[in-house]
Amino acid sequence: MAAELFPTKKLVPSASASSTTSIRRYQQHNVTNNNNTAAAHGCCSWQGLYPTIRERNSVMFNNEMMADVYFVVGPPGGTQRVPGHKYVLAVGSSVFHAMFYGELAEDQDEIRIPDVEPPSFLAMLKYIYCDEIDLCADTVLATLYAAKKYIVPHLARACVNFLETSLSAKNACVLLSQSCLFEEPDLTQRCWEVIDAQAELALRSEGFCDIDAQTLESILRRETLNAKEMVVFEAALSWAEAECQRQDLPPTIENKRLVLGKAIYLIRVPTMVLEDFANGAAQAGVLTLNETNDIFLWYTAANKPELLFATKPRKGLAPQRCHRFQSCAYRSNQWRYRGRCDSIQFAVDKRVFIAGFGLYGSSCGSAEYNAKIELKRQGVPMGQRIIKYFSDGSSSTFPVWFDYPVQIEPDTFYTASVVLDGNELSYFGQEGMTEVQCGKVTFQFQCSSDSTNGTGVQGGQIPELIFYA
Repeated sequence: MAAELFPTKKLVPSASASSTTSIRRYQQHNVTNNNNTAAAHGCCSWQGLYPTIRERNSVMFNNEMMADVYFVVGPPGGTQRVPGHKYVLAVGSSVFHAMFYGELAEDQDEIRIPDVEPPSFLAMLKYIYCDEIDLCADTVLATLYAAKKYIVPHLARACVNFLETSLSAKNACVLLSQSCLFEEPDLTQRCWEVIDAQAELALRSEGFCDIDAQTLESILRRETLNAKEMVVFEAALSWAEAECQRQDLPPTIENKRLVLGKAIYLIRVPTMVLEDFANGAAQAGVLTLNETNDIFLWYTAANKPELLFATKPRKGLAPQRCHRFQSCAYRSNQWRYRGRCDSIQFAVDKRVFIAGFGLYGSSCGSAEYNAKIELKRQGVPMGQRIIKYFSDGSSSTFPVWFDYPVQIEPDTFYTASVVLDGNELSYFGQEGMTEVQCGKVTFQFQCSSDSTNGTGVQGGQIPELIFYA
């Protein structure tokens, strides 16, 4: 709780030197926690320091001066006593209005709020008193809960926007669970976009183990997960181990199967590569002997047994391609890959996930290339991979993929680079476009200073960006 801003003893206004000196001795206090300080004055003069009602209300934030209600916020053992002013709170929240001025209003001087964390409650009050939104990653979910509970919609919207901009594969599963709890369909959709496109990263994140059972089932049921089924299986076992700990159960194989319940049948075990099943799932111990035998028969027998597991592979996501050239060509002794960098900068107007590049190959017959592909944002690598690919001598593009799709935020330029080594002459693009519309996504291109092999907007290499939207 912030220190008291004003003295409780009333002062009689006086123009005497001693009175003036006394006033100047009052301690300055932080009003908004942003280093905005004001000298405390007598009760009849401080208002003149602040020209607007917003500023005068801000002085009252977390201040016992004229407080007519107190909140004891937080769980037992971690409470904080927060002063409030009923009128200000009622103007900012219909819940507070009903609490203090409604038909069922209770005349309480102290109100206990055990289900809201003190920093989040103070963040909500700061918005109500000061019209300022102060959010951080550690408390934004709890602040959203407070804003929802007390029906402060603009603060709730700001919390959701904050979560959307900080959304990544590391936190997407946790935010999916919370977005459903808070009934935020737009945030839920954004979470699914990240989970679908970066499924293996999301499933391997620590946050995946923290989700509730209902969210686990919704993810395991997801048709568009872009992941190998063995990764899904391993993630489910990791979640089961964490759930055993939450339920104070020893993390034995039997208890993992117990906490998974029927959700285990949402894992499409029969769609695994046989080697993955034989060396992984079949030896994990969570499948019964009958289940293991039946799945082996499913792989090998003409007369396949009935299974409780889903047997149809997930559809995953269909990659889209942004092609930035209108034509391609080749000329003798023109474009060669000799270990120099071809690079282009691009930006999008919606969040996408770059899965790889489409590259040209040899114009003189089939050839193999060594490729180092890289995506950077403001010079910082976001994804890179060293890979070989084979071209058949046609003018087609040949896909090369990152290990995991890279999340691309809108309205920010990224640098796509490739360094290839090969002795054969290559096709190259012509009539490049500065802007390309791909479905609902608009790509913009500009030249990159990293390009040392001749590639630019009008012509060169990296003809395609392969992405999920």
